[in-house]
Amino acid sequence: MSDNISCPADHILINENRARLTALFVLLAGLTYLLIPHWSIPACLVVDFFLRGFGHGQYSPLNLLSGWLVKILSIKNKPVDRAPKLFAAQLGFIMTDLLLISNVFDLKEGAYTLDAVLILFAFLESALGLCAGCYVYTFIKKISPKAIL
Repeated sequence: MSDNISCPADHILINENRARLTALFVLLAGLTYLLIPHWSIPACLVVDFFLRGFGHGQYSPLNLLSGWLVKILSIKNKPVDRAPKLFAAQLGFIMTDLLLISNVFDLKEGAYTLDAVLILFAFLESALGLCAGCYVYTFIKKISPKAIL
């Protein structure tokens, strides 16, 4: 990661491989929404991102599914700081809220744009291990240093 990028840190470690699997499921949900733009897909993602982003990740269906796969497939633990993943989940929560609202009010261009960004961010995380949330975090810190502690 570039020296110009800054990520939140809480020094609590999680399994990066599990987080990347969770991102893969978000990616698949986003792609499914492109094919079947039904409100239930972003609604489920809103709940899941809320659980993961606000301290209840142990109840997140996507996180539970990822944990099950890690165990079944014997994928080894790759420790990584939890805070960037929490921040990314909070961004996901906001994006999927807006996606759901766009869907409900039949704002197709807005919904597809938000879904495309969600798909891109999930792809970067799942396939490349690149946290787009850290870039957003850095941008927010530059424009409003007091907004993020």
